Order: sequence, then structure tokens, then C-alpha cells
Amino acid sequence: MLKEACVETLEEALLAEARGADRIELCSRLDLDGLTPSPELIREVCSRLKIPVMVMIRPREGDFVYSEGEIAVMLGEIDRAKALGAAGVVFGVLTPENQVALDQCSLLAERAFPLPVTFHKAIDTLADPAEGIRQLLACGGITRVLTSGGKTTARESAAKIREMMEIAGDQIIILVAGKVTGDNVEEIRALTGAPEFHGRRIVGNLS
Repeated sequence: MLKEACVETLEEALLAEARGADRIELCSRLDLDGLTPSPELIREVCSRLKIPVMVMIRPREGDFVYSEGEIAVMLGEIDRAKALGAAGVVFGVLTPENQVALDQCSLLAERAFPLPVTFHKAIDTLADPAEGIRQLLACGGITRVLTSGGKTTARESAAKIREMMEIAGDQIIILVAGKVTGDNVEEIRALTGAPEFHGRRIVGNLS
């Protein structure tokens, strides 16, 4: 079982590593559900940690429908994260019709290559997150999907998460989120059968 801790400071990252996190998702502004962290923070965390650091690529709060200019910003942020030592990047891009934006997603994934790419919880805003997995399989270049199965908690969406895993097969890893903590991760693992888990408190309270 792999545990990914969501953090927004160096201190949280170091504490998560010390408590047994296997991987970090590094963000800024978690009060806004996570934005791209500063170059200084990326450099500092990547240089200090021994475990992989996945860097959030999200230039603004709000929806996940991005203009050409915003996509250009995201491409630059991916380049910067790679140069600063990121082990991978995290993003999510949708169309105005609330589907996966395949062309933009492919463009960003190509820029991130050869680093792994996580498509984040934007997928949970789709009418059917399982259909989003089919769309991402067509996109290519996506390593894993961060999801709570379209609901607030992984516990209440366990059946949908299992459906998503079945569609993903061995091509995309389902990274389970949704109020997953160090106290309930074993239960969520039993309910979903998933291999990887993500949370702000996956290794306890970090703040």
C-alpha cells in the first residue's frame, strides 16, 4: 500500500516523510484545493526529501477550463517543476462541456514526459468519473488518476472506485482520495482494493 501525503510547506513535507509517507503531493493554497507552489518551495522540498515529490500544476482557483494563455502558463510551470527536481506533475483539464480536454491534456502530458502524470480530482466533477477514465485512456500519457469516485468520501463511493479501477486496468493507477486518513486507510483499502491512497492526514495531522 502506497501513501501519498498532500502538503503545502517544507515542514509538512519533512514530517510526512518522517512518518512514513511514500510520496508527496506538493501544493500551495490548499484552502483553494491546491495551486502551483512557488519555485523556491519546489526546489527546497525536492532537494531535502528522499521520497518522490509530485508537483501540482494549477495556475488559478476555480474551474478546470483553461484558456490558451493559461495552458501556456501551465506548460511553463511543468518545465520549471522538472528543472527543479519534481518526480512528477499533477493537473486536470476539462472542456466547457465538462469532459476531459483531450488535446490540452495530451499537450501537457507530452511536456511532462518522461515524468509520471497524475490527473487530479477534476475528474470527480464529471457526471460519471468512470467515463472520465475511458477518456483519459484515449488521451495517453496519464500515469494515475486522483479520485474520490465523484463523492465526498472514498467510503461512500467505493463501488464507483472499483468500477474505475476495472476500466483503467493496468494502464492507469487509481489513487484514492476522499477523507482518507491514517486511521481509516486500511478500511478504505479493503473496500476498494486500490493500491495507492492520498490524503492531507494520510500519515496523521501535519499542521
